[in-house]
Amino acid sequence: MSQWSSTKARKVLAALLRIGWSVKRQVGSHQVLEREGWEDYVFAFHDGTEIGPKMLARVANKTGLEPDDL
Repeated sequence: MSQWSSTKARKVLAALLRIGWSVKRQVGSHQVLEREGWEDYVFAFHDGTEIGPKMLARVANKTGLEPDDL
């Protein structure tokens, strides 16, 4: 079983902003996030979208997000 559970996109974005990511630019629902020492990450989810465990694991791999950050 995955250590991640389904979560709303707005909660994931809020967690990313708390751990040091910031919005570099935005066009529609696509937000390019930046953080010192990391490659830019395109966060392309609507606020109310439910993000499943597999996708959360992918986001975590690219951003350093941990389950405790949510």
